[in-house]
Amino acid sequence: MFVKMKSIQESETIYTELMIPSYANFGGKVHGGVLLSIMDKVAYVCATKHSGSYVVTVAVEGVEFLSPVEVGDLVTVKASVNYVGKTSMIIGMRVEAFNPRTSQSTHTNSCYFTMVAKNDDGSLKEVPGLLLQNETELRRFCEGKWLRENAKQKRETLKGDLLQFTAVQLHEMLKTDNCKIIN
Repeated sequence: MFVKMKSIQESETIYTELMIPSYANFGGKVHGGVLLSIMDKVAYVCATKHSGSYVVTVAVEGVEFLSPVEVGDLVTVKASVNYVGKTSMIIGMRVEAFNPRTSQSTHTNSCYFTMVAKNDDGSLKEVPGLLLQNETELRRFCEGKWLRENAKQKRETLKGDLLQFTAVQLHEMLKTDNCKIIN
């Protein structure tokens, strides 16, 4: 069986948008939810270009806002397919804010979107394989594989492992945390 392969460059996506006053939060900075919405759209474009089909977001990993984004900044989102499974893709995202008055560019965050391809009937669709052409692409693919495996492990833990503890054990686990259990 022949499996179609694509290079990372075939689906790389770069998008820039002006941050306008309506994007501001109560602190006067661009709301993180606005940035996440933009990143989701860019991840969709990148994953669609790779898969040639409709895709949906399954998970977002590693979102940490390192630096605030100001109204008036030009935000650029750079996306590439870092890893592919059978039907899923991990899209690596890098977000930078450019201040046109100072010409300073700031890396504001990076994260990973897991997307799956869908057929017209809503069933999962196989995606093309990924041609890895250099050491950076190889490293990113391996990081994506690691992320996927750890995300599965985290979901399994949240589904059942904590249910195995008694209330006494859970109380003991939390005795040094910033909470108070009242019962």
